[in-house]
Amino acid sequence: MAGGVVEELVKRAGGCAVIDGGFATQLEALGADINDPLWSAACLITKPNLIKEVHLQYLEAGADVIISSSYQATIPGFLARGLLIEEAEGLLRTSVHLALEARDEFWKSTLRKSKPVYNRALVAASVGSYGAYLADGSEYSGSYGDDITVEKLKDFHRRRLQVLASARPDLIAFEAIPNKMEAQALVELLEEEDIQVPSWICFSSVDGKHLCSGESFEDCLQIINASETVAIVGVNCTPPQFVEGIIREFKKVCHCSVQRLSQYPPAHVFLICSFADPFSNSKLRRQSRCTRTAARSGTGETRGGCRSSASVARAST
Repeated sequence: MAGGVVEELVKRAGGCAVIDGGFATQLEALGADINDPLWSAACLITKPNLIKEVHLQYLEAGADVIISSSYQATIPGFLARGLLIEEAEGLLRTSVHLALEARDEFWKSTLRKSKPVYNRALVAASVGSYGAYLADGSEYSGSYGDDITVEKLKDFHRRRLQVLASARPDLIAFEAIPNKMEAQALVELLEEEDIQVPSWICFSSVDGKHLCSGESFEDCLQIINASETVAIVGVNCTPPQFVEGIIREFKKVCHCSVQRLSQYPPAHVFLICSFADPFSNSKLRRQSRCTRTAARSGTGETRGGCRSSASVARAST
C-alpha cells in the first residue's frame, strides 16, 4: 500500500518527484509575521489564506508533493494560546484541508488546458519533532532531557498523529527527527495506532555522519528496516554539502525501506533534499527543473534555504 502510492508518483513524474520548499520564508514574502512560538503554524489562526497561496505557488512551480503547515502545530502549543482542544484539533485538520484544497483546485485548472504539463501532486501532513514544539533549540541537538522516554514521546505525538491522519492526507511526513529515541517512538506509534496513511521519516544532521544527537544513522535505519509502516526515509534541515553522502549511506543500510519505497533495486534509489528561498514563481519553476534534472543525473544538487523534506528520485549509478 505505502510503496504503491509513492511508486506511482515517481512513475508519473518521470523517475523523480520534487517536493515543495521553504514554507515560512514564502509566508514572510507574502507579508506574514511568523515571529511566534507556533512559527508558520500561527498563520492557521491569523491568515489561512496565505497558507493556501503558498501551496498554490509551489504547485505552479512544479511540486509533485506539497507539505502541510503543521510542522510546529501541536495541541499543547495551541492550548497555550488559549484555544480549546476542539479548536486545536480543528486547526490541525485545517492545515491538511488547505493543502488538499489547493492541490484539487490547481489540478482542476490544469485539466482545463489542452496539454497539462503538471502531475497531480500528493499532500503530506507535516509532523515536527518534540524539540520543535519546545522551541528551545533541542530540535537541532536531539537533547530532550533525562526524563523524556519513548513512551512520553509517543504520548506527545499520539493525538496529533490521529487527527492529521483523519484529515486524509496522501502521506504523513515526520520531519527533522534529531535522535534515535524519537524515531523509535514514531515507528511504534504508527503500528499501535494502525495508521493506514503512508509515511516518511526524515532525519537531521549537522556533520553528515550522525544525527544531531550524535547517534549513528545506521542504528536509526535498523529501526525503520524492522517496520512495515514507514515507506520513505530521508534527510532534511541539513547542510546541503552533506546530503549526497548521507543518501549513499542510506542506500547501503536501508534496503527494506528503499524497496518498499519504489520497487526499484536498492542500488538505483536515493533520496535528495529540495531547498527553496522565497523566490518569485518563475524562479521557483526554474529551481524545480534544476532539482529534477540533478536528481535524474545522480548529482544530488541542492539549493538555498532550510524548510525542506525528502524528494524521491531514481539515480544513475
